Amino acid sequence: MAVFHATMFYKPFLLSLFLLVLFLPNLHITDAQVGVCYGRLGDNLPSSQEVVQLYNSNGIRRMRIYDPNPEVLQALRGSGIELILDVPNSDLEGLANDDGAAASKWVQDNVLNYNPDVKFRIIAVGNEVDPNKDATAQYVPFVLDAMSKIYDAIASAGLKDQIKVSTATYSALVSNSFPPSEGSFNGASGSFMGPIINFLKNTNNPLLFNIYPYFSRIDDPQKVPLPYALFTATDGFPQDDQNQYKNLFDALLDAAYSAVEKVGGPNVEIVVSESGWPSAGGDDASMENAGTYYGNLINHVKEGSGTPKRPGKAIETYLFAMFDENEKPGVESEKHFGVFSPNKQPKYQLSFN
Repeated sequence: MAVFHATMFYKPFLLSLFLLVLFLPNLHITDAQVGVCYGRLGDNLPSSQEVVQLYNSNGIRRMRIYDPNPEVLQALRGSGIELILDVPNSDLEGLANDDGAAASKWVQDNVLNYNPDVKFRIIAVGNEVDPNKDATAQYVPFVLDAMSKIYDAIASAGLKDQIKVSTATYSALVSNSFPPSEGSFNGASGSFMGPIINFLKNTNNPLLFNIYPYFSRIDDPQKVPLPYALFTATDGFPQDDQNQYKNLFDALLDAAYSAVEKVGGPNVEIVVSESGWPSAGGDDASMENAGTYYGNLINHVKEGSGTPKRPGKAIETYLFAMFDENEKPGVESEKHFGVFSPNKQPKYQLSFN
């Protein structure tokens, strides 16, 4: 950085610096803060008001919720917590097939009725819709139309510069994830994601992307060493042209950036809308490994060093999840991703922000 010695430049320089800092939040959606996803699939979880207090007392300034629950939204009023609010997959068809009235009502009921007391950051229209997966393929025809109509409703309310509209996808849609420069959306994934990326590019919105080194590790333990997944590797780093990858998280994120670029979105930003590690219930799922992963991920994000492909670019990241959820479906490990126990006691010693 150049150093200004001349007195005549000093005050204008400070004024310019002040204005840059003042307006910086409006320039990019992402910055180096860590949020936490608030899943509620448990019969033993604290009240929403207690949860909001727990976020604030631990310096967690961002939250993601998976449906517009009125109790949660009411508890968030005046909290200062910035929110990613999901449109559930089950709502996509109704929003997509309507002339826009349903989207307007959804935004009125779940956003405008709480704004500005609740600080909405991003509306995530659908989560992990996958054309190659039977459980979610039915929603593929509706995601883009629902996104467009929610965006129009947000824009009509004069909030498109304050509240972003996106969808959350995940690593399963990216082919050729290593080397990261070869990452791509192919076949049905490309047909699905290409128009979505084009929409995000044209509307200046980010893509939400869920990244789980844990699943990459247990799916192929021979090729994915545990230290590489936990940010603790000290050597043997994979090389991709000039880029060296010291952890799997960065490799998966850069593969996603490569895929987005290949379908015409080189300037579309990515928000890591979920990332976590279970403490029990599966291979390599332990308190020690989970605590190591969460702590190192937080530190990596807070450093602001970015990834080899996007050095110096802050990685807005949301940990999954706030609590262990004893009613979450799927394999046993799905129930053990919490950074807090349902009794509000921390499972690990983490410094969030």
